[in-house]
Amino acid sequence: MVLKNRRIGIIGAGIAEEDLKELAYKVGYALGKEGAIILTGGLGGVMEAASKGAKEAGAITVGILPGAKAGEANPYVLIPIVTDMGQARNVILVRSSEVVVSIGGGFGTLSEIALALKMWKPVIGLKTWKDIPGVYYVDSPEEVLAKVLEFLS
Repeated sequence: MVLKNRRIGIIGAGIAEEDLKELAYKVGYALGKEGAIILTGGLGGVMEAASKGAKEAGAITVGILPGAKAGEANPYVLIPIVTDMGQARNVILVRSSEVVVSIGGGFGTLSEIALALKMWKPVIGLKTWKDIPGVYYVDSPEEVLAKVLEFLS
């Protein structure tokens, strides 16, 4: 377990297409198999799929929730962090992550990418916002894992 207890943020839209959810599941599973702790925004879509993959791989999953109730977390979040901060919770998610993986996403995801880059966190992009300077773009879950290992080795 090369990534034992390393904190990886996986960001993406709460409402996502099936292909993005499948990619998120595979990324969560691959990172979880290596012992990573997976942090997401704790809701649906990419966040839920990544959490599901990670949990099924035996990983710890953390959801940094925008609302005031732990029950808002998707069923694969083992540790819900209740912020009642809305989108401001993005800062907590990014600050708590050592590497951020962006899969698809809307403007909330774009804000997290910007925050991560501002905080000098490595950002790996998989079918996400294009042509952002500083983002390391990859084409598969396997490449995400390889890039995370490169950054954290």
